[in-house]
Amino acid sequence: MPTSVLRTALRHGWAGARMILVMTVILGIAYPLLMTGFAQVVVPHRADGSPVSRSGRDVGSSLIGQSFAGRPDYFQSRPSAAGDGYDPLASSASNLGPTSPELVKAVEERRAAASRLDGTDPAKVAPDALTASGSGLDPDISPAYADQQVGRVAAARHLDPGVVRRLVDASTTPRTLGFLGEPRVNVLMLNLALDRESSAG
Repeated sequence: MPTSVLRTALRHGWAGARMILVMTVILGIAYPLLMTGFAQVVVPHRADGSPVSRSGRDVGSSLIGQSFAGRPDYFQSRPSAAGDGYDPLASSASNLGPTSPELVKAVEERRAAASRLDGTDPAKVAPDALTASGSGLDPDISPAYADQQVGRVAAARHLDPGVVRRLVDASTTPRTLGFLGEPRVNVLMLNLALDRESSAG
């Protein structure tokens, strides 16, 4: 290889290496630090993951669902396919198609479990009790699924069903801007409201 060609190749290689180094510092270090600082100033609660505290202790996040399985006195969350369930490090759907025998089996198992737990006709079990969300971390359920659980939760807590239903209504968020998405109920916030109601009673 002629010396001039080698020098040109080395010069271009060194220019490329410097560009990688500069862009790594700018986009890999400076920009993330700048955005993190901006978020901490403008929206600190969201920047920290929207933690929810009770009695000075973090009990979850308003943005990430969690399991309340085995607790009939709490509203149950939507099923999760993220890792072992609600694992933010393994956020994903099951990626099973609508004709997948595995998905059909899982849906039927969830239908039977929800029907037994809530005393609901299997044909009337809310759809979000049967399928996991795309992220596997959905913190919300539909008002229909919440309504399905009112009787069971009220009985477990010895509360009037009307009181529990009012808590559901108070915890229901309408469509964003009045037309985006669907009304939803944040399960963690509703369960914390239930705890406060039970303590007050």
